[in-house]
Amino acid sequence: MDLTLLRTFVTVHRAGSFTRAAALLGLSQPAVTGQIRTLERQLGRPLFLRRARGVTPTTTGDELAHRIAPHVDALLEITESGLDEQWPHRTLHLAGPPEFTALRVLPALAPLITQGLAVRAAHGMSEDLFEGLAAGHHELAVTTARPRGRLLTATPLCDEEHVLVGAPRWAARLGGAAVVRDKGVGVLEHLPVVEVDESLPFVTRYWATVFDSKPVATGAVIAPDLRAVLSCVAAGAGIGVLPRYLCDDALDTGEVVALLNPPVPPLRTYFLVVRAGTLAHPHLARAHEWLLRAAVSW
Repeated sequence: MDLTLLRTFVTVHRAGSFTRAAALLGLSQPAVTGQIRTLERQLGRPLFLRRARGVTPTTTGDELAHRIAPHVDALLEITESGLDEQWPHRTLHLAGPPEFTALRVLPALAPLITQGLAVRAAHGMSEDLFEGLAAGHHELAVTTARPRGRLLTATPLCDEEHVLVGAPRWAARLGGAAVVRDKGVGVLEHLPVVEVDESLPFVTRYWATVFDSKPVATGAVIAPDLRAVLSCVAAGAGIGVLPRYLCDDALDTGEVVALLNPPVPPLRTYFLVVRAGTLAHPHLARAHEWLLRAAVSW
């Protein structure tokens, strides 16, 4: 049986749509539809039920996918290995949050880059990154949400601890972390807040986890970059909630101070997300593995 037909079938099964599968394969939608019809004729059974939005596999389609997908992936790895013998000279199309990508991901990939791997980095919110992966614009994305469906697969990368911070003068005014711990959220309610969005995503998550409440303050400064939030907090513009990896150096030097040290700090998980089956590509698999190893010390 033609490997091309099987590859197209597995891609459609994972994507749940002829349109998305066509984008992933670099084919037109009619070409994908034609290949699936050819395979259905050869097997004598329908493999998908056409719906208003996408397709649903039949029982036969599901059984066939589960039986052949691992073998198709292995065969594709073998047949495409000739293109990837010099994997470092391939270009990795990567995407993720701008701060985490800049301070964690790209430095971790530096050894591969010095060996010849080229990297093109983009940034965006998780849902935008999922769409970019599905459309083939990215090969690997670092996200703070787990994708749904079978088109994309996610591997937990690391957890990010969030810290409530302020400039030393704010800490002195409050009386230190012990006072905040003893008196609770009330001592923070009227302090100016620095955030990345009007919805106060970091502060809201922190308040819900640590204080079991919602913040009453509005953003005094809204800057769509966590590095700008850190700079404004250090300059005394207000308090903020930041990932520990981003503010660790500033905490060590005393530029900012942790206003509270809860026994269970808020955490957020990062995921490495790829299109299903694409880790057969050596350059992508190597970068994926390299980041997982690096994240052990993050």
